[in-house]
Amino acid sequence: MSDKIQEKPRRTKIRNVVESRQQGVVVIENVHDPHNAAAIFRNCDAFGFQRVCLIFENEKPFNPKKLGRSTSSSANKWLNFEIYNSTEACLKQLKSEGYEIIATVLEEDSESLLTAQLPCPKIALLLGNEHRGLSQKAISMADRKIMLPMAGMVQSLNLSVTAGIFLYEVLRQRRLSEECSYGLPEQEKTDLMTHFLSLGKDWFEEESKEGSLIQNDV
Repeated sequence: MSDKIQEKPRRTKIRNVVESRQQGVVVIENVHDPHNAAAIFRNCDAFGFQRVCLIFENEKPFNPKKLGRSTSSSANKWLNFEIYNSTEACLKQLKSEGYEIIATVLEEDSESLLTAQLPCPKIALLLGNEHRGLSQKAISMADRKIMLPMAGMVQSLNLSVTAGIFLYEVLRQRRLSEECSYGLPEQEKTDLMTHFLSLGKDWFEEESKEGSLIQNDV
């Protein structure tokens, strides 16, 4: 396939993705396993959340751009990352930008995800460590606390599964809301389009090759 023939579908794909990107931040505090983080990145890309903040206050930091393709399906290539070594510094920065900090935490006074209203465009969804959950500092700085109600014997799900459910619910409510404008500002879309186009050629060629291999195996 010639470059000229590939150019149009590549630009169309990237433009559609950019138009689907939405306001909001996913904040991951003290994640231990990079593979869990990579799975969350894939959720972020799938549901249109571009900005991800990683806090490494009590865990060994890692570079999110260098995580393996096997788990993230190269989603990390398409996201914007910010690294913090302090929960307080990260949340203070987001609050100064007008974000509502939402902690995913199982406490008696937490709202249920089944009834929580989440159409606000400036949401920062806060996810904690796989075993310890969120720190007390993160919980105390949150504007709201929301839990995912469980119907079985277990009290929690895998971190990336929890992230996917919450992000899907935010997207679902936003699409149903007639009052919420949650897309990226036009200048951010323009900048993102330029950035994605600079990355897109190699990705499109890889995806085309993989698609051919899959079809040949069927």
